[in-house]
Amino acid sequence: MAARLDALDRKILAELQEDAGQSLDEIAGKVGSSKTPVWNRIRKLREAGVIRRQTVLLDAEALGFDACFFVLIRTSEHEAAWQKAFLAALRARPEVQEAHRLAGDIDYILKVRVANARAYDAFYQALISEVKIHNVTALLSMEEIKSTTVLPV
Repeated sequence: MAARLDALDRKILAELQEDAGQSLDEIAGKVGSSKTPVWNRIRKLREAGVIRRQTVLLDAEALGFDACFFVLIRTSEHEAAWQKAFLAALRARPEVQEAHRLAGDIDYILKVRVANARAYDAFYQALISEVKIHNVTALLSMEEIKSTTVLPV
């Protein structure tokens, strides 16, 4: 069930998504409130699970992770034990930034960030040594056109 948010909550969330490192005073000034009500609302949004955590976004290329692959996975395995092993393998691989189970022809899609094609191959070899996978297709992203974590609140 979606949380009930008023206009001030939405403004606060928009500011936090833009830059969670802002001070309470800065956020309060931008949303037209004072510090204490903003702090109370942020606390309530955390308690309600609307705000899961605060983190920083790093520049992958600045850190040498120049290659982004989207990996399409088809499996002929659908029993619980295989799925548990597969999910554990994905969670243990820091290269996997996102993993989604899909409806349709493809069972899973992964977003994998690595230094280069050789690093992707090492990831791929490690993954297929841990779990049986029917078919893997890797697509190299040539250009990131849009990437955001911001939700349209």
